[in-house]
Amino acid sequence: MRNDVSFTSHGVTCAAWHLPAASDALAGPAGRPCVVMAHGFGGTRDSGLLNYAEPFAAAGIDAFVFDYRGFGDSGGTHRQDVSVRRQRQDYHAALAAARHLPGVDPDRIVLWGASYSGGHALVVAAQDGNTAAVVSLTPVTDGLASLAHLLRHAGPRPLGRLAAHGLRDAARALTGRPPHHVPVVGDPGTLAMMTLPDALATAASFAGPTFRNEVCARAALVVGFNRPTTHVARLACPILVQVGLHDRIAPPEAARRTAERVGPWAQLRSYPVDHLDVYAGPGQERALADQLDFLTRCLGPSRSPRHNAS
Repeated sequence: MRNDVSFTSHGVTCAAWHLPAASDALAGPAGRPCVVMAHGFGGTRDSGLLNYAEPFAAAGIDAFVFDYRGFGDSGGTHRQDVSVRRQRQDYHAALAAARHLPGVDPDRIVLWGASYSGGHALVVAAQDGNTAAVVSLTPVTDGLASLAHLLRHAGPRPLGRLAAHGLRDAARALTGRPPHHVPVVGDPGTLAMMTLPDALATAASFAGPTFRNEVCARAALVVGFNRPTTHVARLACPILVQVGLHDRIAPPEAARRTAERVGPWAQLRSYPVDHLDVYAGPGQERALADQLDFLTRCLGPSRSPRHNAS
């Protein structure tokens, strides 16, 4: 069962799905656990996230899947504008909304993210201080390391092109003109925020009807300032960090360093996949299996989620 719900973030209505758990397998005296989920850079809730949310619900964990302001079915006048600050604000608002869902235990809320949102989940959990666990899938944990990673894989020209388009968009914003967009994903040699072999075909295999393959180009100018790894020392809950060994977008070395900073709370799992391979197919199935194992061990009703890092 999937219920259409909404919540408010900074005065704007955000669209969400609530998938109640199909059983009480993990229910405790205060209710069932719940996973709060959002997509990565420019993604929408209908683009591959149900491949994780539905199995969570089948395993006895509610899922709360939302769109950021300006994306998908959510409101907001900043359409297709990737703002790290606003996206993290939306995560906090979604977390608060999930804690008030009927039948949900407010002390057993998990933050789930992939790519950009994999970093957001770590930061929001550290800021919240009462999150039961975090799942961080192919996360972007250090924007500076990501830029260096892209430079090694693609050379300086693509980054230079993106910076030029970002400056063009920023100038339009300053003069009140409509934004200038660039594609989110593209094949190698094309202009896009993420260029990967067969990227368009891979994205089409899981992209939903609300996904638009474009974002405001100004996002390219601030990638290096997005550094979730600087926040993780404050984390004190179980963390599952899942990295793609062949990831051309989110450097696995940076995610490993972030897991090391978290310390004994963190579990690290690696997979022979690229960045987009975790939303459908064998890569998604392997990542999901490890997530279900991690969550059922962390969230068992007779066990405190604060003491299950191993």
